[in-house]
Amino acid sequence: MEISNELVKRINELADTYPNRKGALLPVLYLVQEEYGFLTENALKDVSFVLNIPEVYVFSVATFYTMLHTSPQGKNIVSVCNNISCSLLGSEHIIRTLESILEVRPGETTKDKKFSLKLVECLGSCGTAPVMMVNGDLHENLTKEKIKEILEKYK
Repeated sequence: MEISNELVKRINELADTYPNRKGALLPVLYLVQEEYGFLTENALKDVSFVLNIPEVYVFSVATFYTMLHTSPQGKNIVSVCNNISCSLLGSEHIIRTLESILEVRPGETTKDKKFSLKLVECLGSCGTAPVMMVNGDLHENLTKEKIKEILEKYK
């Protein structure tokens, strides 16, 4: 078992607040990710065992949500919309600018582990596109200059 006995206890306490253990899966995955920084394969198997739900279901949920990470991430997670609305309003330019500044491609983490770049389907702000999110902070109406200023704040 990869997850600690203390974490198993916290998972069970959390699961007991839901009508069924399957309903607690998403908050439990957040809890495990908070503890370890990302969700390892062994941690997901442990969650499956503790909650008594199929591994395939746990893995499908862990890989579906963009805010759950199944690999190590940088200190700051930069998410950029990649849907058609944002593309029409310049998100591809924003992505190329971020690739150039951070020297990584989407899905990668900088060598100094300060930034991970992710493409997401929607950040829910089409009216102010192009947008990006850094650690949950939404940044709107982006330009190349604004991106440089924003990233400096997170270094």
